[in-house]
Amino acid sequence: MQLKILIIEDEKALSESIATSLRSQDYICEMAFDFNSAIEKTELYEYDCILLDITLPGGSGLSILKTLRDNNKADGVLIISAKNSIDDKVEGLISGADDYLAKPFHLSELNARIAAIIRRKQFGGNSIIQFNNISIDTKAKTAAVNNTALDLTKKEFELLLYFVSNKRRVISKNAIAEHLWGDEMEGNLDFIYTHIKNLRKKLVEAGDADYIRSVYGMGYKFTD
Repeated sequence: MQLKILIIEDEKALSESIATSLRSQDYICEMAFDFNSAIEKTELYEYDCILLDITLPGGSGLSILKTLRDNNKADGVLIISAKNSIDDKVEGLISGADDYLAKPFHLSELNARIAAIIRRKQFGGNSIIQFNNISIDTKAKTAAVNNTALDLTKKEFELLLYFVSNKRRVISKNAIAEHLWGDEMEGNLDFIYTHIKNLRKKLVEAGDADYIRSVYGMGYKFTD
């Protein structure tokens, strides 16, 4: 799946630089430049990782972090801040941040920290995900059935990983579209059916079961 990052940072040039770097690695990036817009986005959507500056126009990044944790949201949080005192770092980690990176930093280190947080949050640190006969390598971005590689498009791979990550849960069309396309999503959602149809066909042709169930009026469920 294409992983979603929210960059909460009031320095627009830095935010754009981070987004450009992450998008080159196939992350979907959204940005918030002040406290209020950041709160709005975190309440409306879920993210695989949030990059959070402490000092923001309109409020503190630590207040956003506290709100996330009070609402039991599981988004990974990496604090990126010019404040590098021990007290700030400790307060951020105690408040529920997953990691802390002081400015200035190298984008390569930021990328590595994000990847580590996502692995811990989603897959217990593993890069190989198994569901019955399906094996997914999140690093190589490949999938196989009974050790035979599946010839998937980029979106089909992302859809399979999203389904397996949310197995046995009903997922709405809106949730699928918003997760895989983010802010680029627009128009009706009939195109999702085409991706699901193609993924289902490739799994069955590879000799596996049809795990994708349509749940009338609600969406889809990936289940045994």
